[in-house]
Amino acid sequence: VRKMAVTAVAFLAGLAAAMGLGGGSFLIIYLTVFAGVSQQTAQGINLVFFIPAAACAVGLHTRNRLVDWKSALPAMLAGAVTAIISANIAMKIDGDISRKLFGAFVLIMGMKMLSEKPKNQNI
Repeated sequence: VRKMAVTAVAFLAGLAAAMGLGGGSFLIIYLTVFAGVSQQTAQGINLVFFIPAAACAVGLHTRNRLVDWKSALPAMLAGAVTAIISANIAMKIDGDISRKLFGAFVLIMGMKMLSEKPKNQNI
């Protein structure tokens, strides 16, 4: 039953990730709150989950000409450098503190999203 639940959550997280909505956040929340996985282990699982999900999404978005590679390449470089530094810091932070920081981040982002006025977009 637990494997089926993780698979279902991973499926939903993959859908969100493919749309650029940060599906890993859903996966981390599920793993830590409902599956009882430690914060550091959930972060590791999320990173492994993200590799194939991102590869598929990048391929499809590139095929549909939705990726501006001139903007994406510097962001990728900055993100890779920051990820190396942050991963080393995360290994040294206590799991409870990491979980609280992640919870605060999700709460702040949720409040920001709820307080924003919808943008009028033509799709």
